Parts: sequence; structure tokens; C-alpha cells
Amino acid sequence: MEELAEEAGITVRTLRFYRERGLIPPPRREGRIAWYDEHHLARLRTIAALLERGHTLNGIADLATAFESGRDVGEVLGLGEPTEETPVRLSPEELADYFEGEVTPENLATALELGYLATDGDEIVHISRRLLDVSAALVRQGVPLSAVLDTGRRVRTHAEALADLFVEVLREHAAEGELDKLRPLAKSVVEAELSMALDRRLRKAPDSGPH
Repeated sequence: MEELAEEAGITVRTLRFYRERGLIPPPRREGRIAWYDEHHLARLRTIAALLERGHTLNGIADLATAFESGRDVGEVLGLGEPTEETPVRLSPEELADYFEGEVTPENLATALELGYLATDGDEIVHISRRLLDVSAALVRQGVPLSAVLDTGRRVRTHAEALADLFVEVLREHAAEGELDKLRPLAKSVVEAELSMALDRRLRKAPDSGPH
């Protein structure tokens, strides 16, 4: 314990307090010897970084609980990484920097549940660089992260329905082995239709009300 505290730059008393609060996992024991490893050190450095960013110890404990209840990256990615998306590895403090003030236990739990985030040891993996960057941009524009996640959940429902529609059409009319080549065409149809739908909505007068 003394060696870990010295390496982390904290007092043994503080380390004991973190252990009592459940902020770090218990050590591996061999007889009367308690062994700490690099995972404990990484957790302590994360706690220090999150404290610097204004998180409270209670908040960090809640974040740790949500983080530890999340699915690991292998379970989320299933049969393999997304073919056209780039997963991003983040430390908890890097995630906090992306969404300053918005990384609450509730938002973290929602993102883990949706499979946007997964755990891999002491790291967090976001399944899509594009979604991560867009989500962060929306938050910077003043959209609460909770609203971004709720919208993502609703968009996914429609995206699944669109994927079913295109797969059905392509399997019926495309030659075997040609589905991947036609995938960009399906995406272009969706993008064009969404663009035109946004035009129609945004051109409405603000006081015209729903139709």
C-alpha cells in the first residue's frame, strides 16, 4: 500500500479512504501480503484527474459503478468491429474532456446500455469516431448529452428499419456477393432523403405549427 501511494503521489491515509469508499478494487492477497498492480495505479490517476476536472468523490464513485457494470468491448462488438466505423479508445478523463460537465453516472450508464461505449480494462472504447465527434459537437452547441443519447436511441430504431428495408430489396434483386458493393447506394438514398426532409422542415415558418 505504501509503494502504491508513493507511486500515485498520495498519502496512505488517502489511499485507505479510497479503498473504504470502493473507489479502487481490493488488492490480490498472498498470505499477509497485499499486491497492487498497474490497474490500481491507473484508477488512482483517473480519480486525481477527475477531481481536477471538478468531479466529487461521490460522483466518481457513481461513475466507477456505472463503468464496472458496462459490457466489455468484445461483447459490444460481437462478431467484429464495425466495417465502416473506427472505434476510439479513451481514458475516463479523456471522455470527461470530450463532454465537459456532461459525463454523469446516468449519461454514462445510458451510453453503455446503448453500446456506444464499452469497457476494456482501464479504458473506455467508443464504437464510432464519427458518432463521438458529432455528439461532442452537439454538446458544445448547447444540446444536453442526455438529449443527444435519447435522440440516438430513437434514430437507431429508424435506422434498423431502413437497414431491414434495403437488405430485403437488395437480397431480392441483387446478385449473390454484390450486396457490399450496393451498400454505398443505400446510404446515399437515405442521406439524400434526409437532406430533403430537413429542407422541408426548416423552410416552414416558425409559427406555422405542426401539419
